[in-house]
Amino acid sequence: MTIAADAADAVEALRSAGATVATAESLTGGLVCATLVDVPGASDVVRGGVVAYAPVLKTELLGVDAALIARAGTVDSEVAAQMAVGARDRLGATYGISTTGVAGPDPSEGKPAGTVHVAIAGPDGVETTLLALAGDRDEIRRGTVAALLSWLVATLGEETRSDQG
Repeated sequence: MTIAADAADAVEALRSAGATVATAESLTGGLVCATLVDVPGASDVVRGGVVAYAPVLKTELLGVDAALIARAGTVDSEVAAQMAVGARDRLGATYGISTTGVAGPDPSEGKPAGTVHVAIAGPDGVETTLLALAGDRDEIRRGTVAALLSWLVATLGEETRSDQG
């Protein structure tokens, strides 16, 4: 699977579910949203995205608790969760998805390159996943996008099946 195929699958899954998505990105710097909008027809399901690279912007634009960032840093599962919720709520989407982590090449906040937290906030709550990716900066960023979009497709499939049950 390529990132483009993951994005096409995500757009189709969102369309099939009658859902929309918004992104909140740190280490991917807008790559998740850009990858989604490369798909023809993405405007039907993509509400928009926020690139909040600086910690203060995570707080100001996405509502991440400043005390949490002061205590845990930005490379943290709860930060990812709050970013996803902020994107969902502030951009008026069904789903908010987020990325935060260390693309490298050097460690950050005492965490090695490839440490990535992603989150999906949907109608039924928010979930996070920790990724441990290898490679250079570009490979880590692209691997994050691929993993998050694949997870979004799987989540949409599960929720569609549970709605029909």
